[in-house]
Amino acid sequence: MDTFLLILGFCCMLIGILGSLLPVLPGPGISWLGLVLLYFTNTVPANYWVLSITLVLTLVISYLDYIIPAKGTKHFGGSKFGIWGTNIGLVLGIIAPIPFGFLIGPFLGAFIGELIYDSTNKKRAFRAATGSIIGFLASTFMQFLVCLLFFGLYISLVWRHKEGFF
Repeated sequence: MDTFLLILGFCCMLIGILGSLLPVLPGPGISWLGLVLLYFTNTVPANYWVLSITLVLTLVISYLDYIIPAKGTKHFGGSKFGIWGTNIGLVLGIIAPIPFGFLIGPFLGAFIGELIYDSTNKKRAFRAATGSIIGFLASTFMQFLVCLLFFGLYISLVWRHKEGFF
């Protein structure tokens, strides 16, 4: 049973890393689940401090994933229309069956939102849309780093207690 949980946790780690790059999957959440599964084995002793800290980190990163693209839009001069457009475009871009919809959606959403706000200033709308993409990429990079951190922690814990698994 321990070997099964170890393999399942490892798969969660890999899917979490992939999910940090694809907005359809909650990468940090799946990676955290891999850490939780590790502690259900009889070999690795449960460390509730590690689980608590990684849970808080997962929740914060998941929250920031939705906030940072909108903040990027605002930082680059976008209005509330652009921020709402970014969020709506992000959701629609994930659902839409188009390639790279998760990148195109926030950009188009911010651009259209800014054009609704002020249709005469296309340069401002493009700048705000660029900010939404930069914010989205920053958020994705943060998720990727957190998932890599969780993976390193997982490998470290398994390596330290490896004699009990095989």
